[in-house]
Amino acid sequence: MEILFYRYNNICEPDIIQVFRDFGVTVHTEEAEMTDKSVTPRQCAEKITSWIVSRPLAFVFSINFYPAISYTCNRFRVPYVCWSVDSPVPELFSNALRCEWNRIFLFDRAQYEYFRPQNPERIFYLPLAANVKRWEDVVLNMTEEDFARYGADVSFVGSLYTEKSRYDALLASPDCGISEYTKGFVDGLIEAQLHVYGYNFIEENLTDRVVDEIAGADPGFYQGSDTYADTRRYLTAHQYIGVRLAAVERKRTLERLARRFPVTLYTASDASALQGVDCRGSIGTLTGMPKVFHASRINLNITMRPIETGLSLRVWDVLGCGGFLMTNYQAEIPDFFEIGRDLEAYESLDELEQKVQYYLTHDEERTQIALNGYEKAARFHTYHARIAEMIRILDGQAPALSQ
Repeated sequence: MEILFYRYNNICEPDIIQVFRDFGVTVHTEEAEMTDKSVTPRQCAEKITSWIVSRPLAFVFSINFYPAISYTCNRFRVPYVCWSVDSPVPELFSNALRCEWNRIFLFDRAQYEYFRPQNPERIFYLPLAANVKRWEDVVLNMTEEDFARYGADVSFVGSLYTEKSRYDALLASPDCGISEYTKGFVDGLIEAQLHVYGYNFIEENLTDRVVDEIAGADPGFYQGSDTYADTRRYLTAHQYIGVRLAAVERKRTLERLARRFPVTLYTASDASALQGVDCRGSIGTLTGMPKVFHASRINLNITMRPIETGLSLRVWDVLGCGGFLMTNYQAEIPDFFEIGRDLEAYESLDELEQKVQYYLTHDEERTQIALNGYEKAARFHTYHARIAEMIRILDGQAPALSQ
């Protein structure tokens, strides 16, 4: 079996390519977009066409959804398989989502339920996974110096989202067109959502006025010409307010913990506004990050709210490294793990603070939970397990794949 993997340099790509090859699949890669982010949809379609006409491809694969690939594969009657690892993904509003030859896998159940009605027989739910073998190769070779360097009471690895908040960028302009009413409405909505874990109510509570003002204030607001629905409400909730909420939540959470415990932060974001946090800059994803997860007593995960119910890649990474995970509650956690046995979760900052205090003083219990989470991830939630499930679904959906 031969497939084409269309790459754009997502962190998951090497892991998935390796698993396909482990399963005996010949993987060809199209890598133009890894270095040239100006590739147009037409150029993308031309590259895919060239591959399809020159190879007997079982399917074309990508991380996240590319309408140009979908349309091209549909024209040649070649399955297009993609796995969404982000939220939001505006391209999922393209009419291409309805193409017959799509096989789309979404990692967040809420995202899946939202988009599945557009192509119910060809959109599937598939959570993310851990590359345990990759992380083992790093953590099993850690030295005493590594543990001394990367060890910490509480660690957080991730963006502060301050530089990614389009809403904040709009507000920075004095004539942005966003009224005081809308600013107050958004602030209030964020404050309310910060107190609720496991359910995202931002989109359903937006008024038309708020949507119109935010969408109208940004000339770059995603307005696809080939969409089956108005994207403004969804993207205002998730791409604008949701990212702003992530910035507020991460700053507030880190500073709250830092008032009582040593907190270490690894981020490429500007952390100069944080109070009391040991900010160490960015860290290598494949080298230093797994050492942090393995050596830290508590690894904190703060899921950005546009991931409504699912488990972010950070959850799987920490567990795959054998680290102790403290994460905000997500509705899908009980589907995979037992809270208090495989990992820990919190539903308020008060609960987070209490649990951090508890686990910093209960070493044996904390270590056992980390071991349990690692064993469950290694046994049930690897990329090999996920890709095997994907191929099982594909075999039932596309006869050409079993030939």
